[in-house]
Amino acid sequence: MSNILRIIALVLALAAAGTWLATGANRGWTKTSVPVKTVDEITGIEAVNYERRFVPGLEFLGAALLGASLLAGASFLFRDKPTTT
Repeated sequence: MSNILRIIALVLALAAAGTWLATGANRGWTKTSVPVKTVDEITGIEAVNYERRFVPGLEFLGAALLGASLLAGASFLFRDKPTTT
């Protein structure tokens, strides 16, 4: 049981870090929309439009790593008993 919890904790930590890195490694708060600058072709005026996109921030990464740490710590409560032969 303890090894299973440690493997789950490792997979959770790697998946969270991979997701955070793949979506841009945002070092701020999580965003649900990002600004996109557009330029009008005729007038040349710049405008800012917001595109709906999920960008996880550091609190996402921190919460996932905290959860992984708790799972890894809980694995020490369920130690496998040594078998006697």
